[in-house]
Amino acid sequence: MNLEDKVREAIIAELRRQAEAGQQGLRVDAKAAEMMTIEGRVNLDELAMAIVGSLAGGP
Repeated sequence: MNLEDKVREAIIAELRRQAEAGQQGLRVDAKAAEMMTIEGRVNLDELAMAIVGSLAGGP
């Protein structure tokens, strides 16, 4: 898996996690491989931590 794939997966996973938490009215549609629709507020600190964690080898 290359770097771009890791970042893409981390972004999708974190946005889905935030949407499931439902605290900010976030809705995510990531059915297409390279496109996604995001509606609502995103916690950028949590998103950044998830991306950095994936690059550092975290879960």
